[in-house]
Amino acid sequence: MEDGTLFSARGSDSLVLNLRSRTERGNEKLKITRISEQPLEKNPHGVDVRRAYNSKHALSSVITFQPGEELIRHITPVDVFFYVLEGEGVIEIGDEMKRVSKDTVIDSPKDIPHCWYNESDDILRVLVVKVPRPTGKTRLV
Repeated sequence: MEDGTLFSARGSDSLVLNLRSRTERGNEKLKITRISEQPLEKNPHGVDVRRAYNSKHALSSVITFQPGEELIRHITPVDVFFYVLEGEGVIEIGDEMKRVSKDTVIDSPKDIPHCWYNESDDILRVLVVKVPRPTGKTRLV
């Protein structure tokens, strides 16, 4: 197979992908992460957090909030953006609070207190991306 080509073959119930490219990944194969199969990450908020991506450049997780769950207000040492995957919630950044829903991206600058609240009767799922990958600790406030 030539570099940069995509090969796909259908098995009985799955699609197999193999992608090669001339990148820093060398000959590594495409990495696919199924969030539902990732272990729960320990966190001080007591919510369902699963790692989506972890490299020397960035870190991302998916947080699933049950109805009524919320985060503890905290400060991250790097910029964060959130992408609402499912549901509706309230995001607080600094002194602003906004209700947001599916397919919304929210920018959260570093060193600004922020928090999420699920005030709905449905699940809220949010992709959290931290760029660059944090080297310092998140602080609860």
